[in-house]
Amino acid sequence: MICIHSPASTGQNPHSFFRHGNLRDHPETSERYRILLAALAGHEIIEAHDHGTEPIKAVHSPDYVEFLMTAWGRRQELAGITDQLVATQFPRVGMNARPTGLQGQLGYYLGDTSTSIRDDTWSAIAGSAHAAVDAADYALKAGKAYALCRPPGHHAYAGYGSGFCYLNNAAIAAQRLRDAGAKVAVLDIDVHHGNGTQGIFYGRDDVLTVSVHAETSAYFPFYSGYANETGTNAGEGFNINLALEHGLGDEPWLAAIAKGLEAISAYGATALVVSLGLDASEHDPIGVLKVTTNGFERAGALIASAALPMAIIQEGGYICDALPHNLAAFLNGVD
Repeated sequence: MICIHSPASTGQNPHSFFRHGNLRDHPETSERYRILLAALAGHEIIEAHDHGTEPIKAVHSPDYVEFLMTAWGRRQELAGITDQLVATQFPRVGMNARPTGLQGQLGYYLGDTSTSIRDDTWSAIAGSAHAAVDAADYALKAGKAYALCRPPGHHAYAGYGSGFCYLNNAAIAAQRLRDAGAKVAVLDIDVHHGNGTQGIFYGRDDVLTVSVHAETSAYFPFYSGYANETGTNAGEGFNINLALEHGLGDEPWLAAIAKGLEAISAYGATALVVSLGLDASEHDPIGVLKVTTNGFERAGALIASAALPMAIIQEGGYICDALPHNLAAFLNGVD
C-alpha cells in the first residue's frame, strides 16, 4: 500500500494539558508519528507533496486558516509567552463576536487547553493536510492509500479546532475526492466521535458521514455523537452516529462498522475516506473500548470488502505497546 507522511509531523509537540482538572502529560506528541511511521515497514512510503492552502481552504474558513498561520507570530501581544499559546477564555451561548486581540481569538478558534499553538504548529498541521490530499489522489489512482496524519484532524470544524485537531484531514481528503467527481462517504472508527467532520458536512447531501465511536454522554466530545444527529436542511439523513457502550470489544465494534458499511453501500458511494483511530484499542491510555489487534485486522478486511477507492486517514491512537501492531494489523487486513 502507498503510505504518505510528512517529516513536519515531528512538530507541534506539546508537553502538557488540563484533563479532568489536572495538568497531565500530553498524549498527542511527535513520538506517535515515529512509532506509526516505523510500523509501515514493508509498504511503499513517500513524503507528502506541498499542495498549498487551496485544498485546505476548500474545507476551512479563510479567517481560521489565517489565524492558524499567523497566531504564533503575534505572540508579542501577550506577556510571558515562552513556548506555546493556550486558550483560557471561550465564547458561550450569546457570545458571538470575533475579538481582535490574540487571547480572545485563541478561545474563538480553539476549543480547549489541549489544542495549543507553538512555533511549528502550522508546518505540522499543513504537512498532515498535504498527506491527506495525496492519499485522496493516490486512492483514485491506485485504489487505496494511507496518510499518516499527525496531528490528527477529525475534531476540527470549518472554523474551529479542538481535541488535538486543527485541520480536518479527513474532510480535506473527502472534498478532494468530491472535486474529482466521486460520490464520497466518510467512515470514522476512532473511539471519539468525529464531531468536526460531522459539522463540516452536516448540511450537505454530497458526502455521507458515519461515525462509530464510544458513547459520548460522559466522554469527549460530550456534546455531539448522538443518534438523533442526522443532518440538517439538504444534509438531513446523510449523517449517521453509531455509539457503543464503554467497555465493549471486537464483536459489537465490528457489527457497528458493518452497519455503517451497509449505509455507505445504500448511499451508492464511489469513494471512501476512513478516519482510522486506533484508540478503540483495549490498551489505549485514553480509550474506553476493548478492541484487540485481531479486531483491527478484521476491521481492515471488512472495510476493504466495500471494494471502493479508499483514503485511510490517521486520527487518534496513543502511545502503548499495541499501537504499532494495531496499525500494521489494520493495513494488513485492508491489503
